[in-house]
Amino acid sequence: MSGLPFTKMHGLGNDFVVVDGRTRPAALTPAQYRAVGDRRRGVGYDQFLTILPPRNGGVAYMAIHNPDGSEAQACGNGTRCVASLLMRETGRREIALETVAGRLICTDAGDGRVTVDMGPARLNWDEIPLAAAVDTLSFTVPGAEAFGPATSVNMGNPHAVFFVPDAEAVDLTGVGPGIEHNPLFPERANIEFATVLAPDRLRMRVWERGAGITQACGSGACATLVAAARRGLTERRATVVLDGGALEIFWREDGHVEMTGPVATSFAGTLDPDLLAG
Repeated sequence: MSGLPFTKMHGLGNDFVVVDGRTRPAALTPAQYRAVGDRRRGVGYDQFLTILPPRNGGVAYMAIHNPDGSEAQACGNGTRCVASLLMRETGRREIALETVAGRLICTDAGDGRVTVDMGPARLNWDEIPLAAAVDTLSFTVPGAEAFGPATSVNMGNPHAVFFVPDAEAVDLTGVGPGIEHNPLFPERANIEFATVLAPDRLRMRVWERGAGITQACGSGACATLVAAARRGLTERRATVVLDGGALEIFWREDGHVEMTGPVATSFAGTLDPDLLAG
């Protein structure tokens, strides 16, 4: 590649490299995704987002890759960022953005915020997926018994949510990788630790599958609110406070989950061919 233009964006500190692959090749190898994701030698990102031509009636398709080179199914904060670019490009206040998890309806919420309909929360064990038929409302994860029972939700990607007295006290680096790779989660899982602050407010920290600790995780905030509401800990609409800021989450009566939050552009540049040589 002779140099690939990119935009660096973030939603509450959950940061992304965004490239436009609609008019030129933009697919990287796993080694190249890892090189660009290196925060010391590359650009650094939580997810690499590629805008591609639409496949099913949307305005575009968004491919998502993690810093380890693996492909992700969903990225709520990244969806908001790419949607803001495409709404600015098209002049529309609402678009359908396609992902491997389906078509997501994105709406301009004003004041630099975007609302995304993340689709229905999937709650059955085989939809997560889990390796065994368990009650996803409350089940024990081997090796993580100290955190109490988990609640699992699929928001286009798998999540396991633990409700703890103090989310700030959890050693995410120490416990996150082991739970992410637990055999109970055949496709691995995003791991959330949450504390209920009020019926309409949660504090959540996250270990993301393939990315590690991130400042914010949109799909994780959605999963946490759904898990809390299922367990009777909160209402169906709440503010979820993450390390990087707050998201507004609404689990609608039809099962869909809406997420609203800000987006920001940090800078734009070009990926040097030497960085992509590997």
